[in-house]
Amino acid sequence: MTDLFEQLKNLGFNKLPDSEQPERPAEITIDTSVPVKIQRQTKGRNGKGVTVIMQLPADMQLLENYAKQLRKHLSVGGAVKDQSIELQGDQRQAAKAWLEQQGFTVKLAGG
Repeated sequence: MTDLFEQLKNLGFNKLPDSEQPERPAEITIDTSVPVKIQRQTKGRNGKGVTVIMQLPADMQLLENYAKQLRKHLSVGGAVKDQSIELQGDQRQAAKAWLEQQGFTVKLAGG
């Protein structure tokens, strides 16, 4: 997908005045050397199982983005809580495969 600046350029907006030049966001580097842990939990959830993905990078915007992509890819609900991603149901294998495609090392934790 092309970014906004390229789309505007293709539409004929080649230059904005210097005062209106938007700043491009800095590239985020992600440390994929730390293993990500995926665990299924039921405690305190009235027997309903959730998949918890822990030890991801601590950037909240990145976590929200990954949670959104995982929810869409797996067609389940979920949220970001306490620097981890929670997905409804037992989604360990599918989440592991998706995270490995993103370049992370993944360990399944717990039983």
